[in-house]
Amino acid sequence: MGWWCLKMRSPKEYKESLKRMRPNVYKFGELIEDVTTHPATRRTVEGHAKLFWAAMSERWGELFSKESSLIGERVSRYLTLIKTPEDMVANCRMKRAAFNLTGTCTGGRCVGWNAINAMWATAYEMARDGVEWGEEYSRRLMEWLIWAQKEDITLSGALTDPKGDRTKGPGGQKDPLSYLKIVEKDDEGITVRGAKIMIAGVAAANYIFVLPGRGMREGEEDYAVSFVVPRDEEGITCVEARHPSDLREMEEGWDNPVERGGITQSYVLFDDVRIPWERVFMAGEVKYSGRAVMNFIRMYRASIGGCVAGQGDLMAASSVLIARANGLQEKAFRAELAKMVVNNETTFAVGVAASLLGEQHPSGIWLP
Repeated sequence: MGWWCLKMRSPKEYKESLKRMRPNVYKFGELIEDVTTHPATRRTVEGHAKLFWAAMSERWGELFSKESSLIGERVSRYLTLIKTPEDMVANCRMKRAAFNLTGTCTGGRCVGWNAINAMWATAYEMARDGVEWGEEYSRRLMEWLIWAQKEDITLSGALTDPKGDRTKGPGGQKDPLSYLKIVEKDDEGITVRGAKIMIAGVAAANYIFVLPGRGMREGEEDYAVSFVVPRDEEGITCVEARHPSDLREMEEGWDNPVERGGITQSYVLFDDVRIPWERVFMAGEVKYSGRAVMNFIRMYRASIGGCVAGQGDLMAASSVLIARANGLQEKAFRAELAKMVVNNETTFAVGVAASLLGEQHPSGIWLP
């Protein structure tokens, strides 16, 4: 089979896992029964499947996989802890490589990866500061992550709330569900209601990792919440957002040849969704909600340098192909192409520099 660890799934196994999930993704007002075959979602699934291929390939395996510090076996790097500047640089390199391999955003892996690390650092802070459930949050996250590494799941990250009036926090909104909130707590877990919006890669994800969308204040405890949940959990409905030319995705034929790639984003609606305590990592600790967001931003924004550079690679190459398709030589545009490449490499370098010039969080996580 190759040098890789059996903890990692093949593209076929990944797609089969999506087929087993409860259909709860909608587009154009219709329920998508199978996200792996429906024209509105199958290309993003194929794009994510390419990442499973990359982790098993001789060319990309060292980048897309890594020995786990938790179980001591090689697993998908998308489910590992970012502990060194080299790990953060790998984050940048993976984002760029993923665009070159798939032609699109693969948020059903990379955003969840950053959410894991952001919450790992935040849970450590809560435990360090003697917060009542701090040590328990850390234990839960570690045990869940060990399970996730062994299962090799895809994981979307969800921060953005509908927000309503953006000059006010959750406590000042006319609609109390402008932010995802806890509506009930009991001995078994929490119940959440509300939404997270424009979440990348949900259709291709097995699980969703939820973080607060902002720093909360005293009196907004019900909105300071973090947890992980199966994408097909009862009570969750995912509505795929529209984007330019998305009706063409429904077409077949020579003018729509792309078989993989194509970003998708979802409105994720939570209608009294039950989350067991074992998957809850924050439930009311307003002091640490902003820390979770900032920890996420520090990693995510640095690595975006690689993401944008990957997009730039495609744009530069596409420009050459467009010129040739119109009977032109790229020589006429060489100066402009050179500018594109310079801007591209500068963007990538900024992300790498931020990654290298970071600091080690007391939890062991490396923060740019």
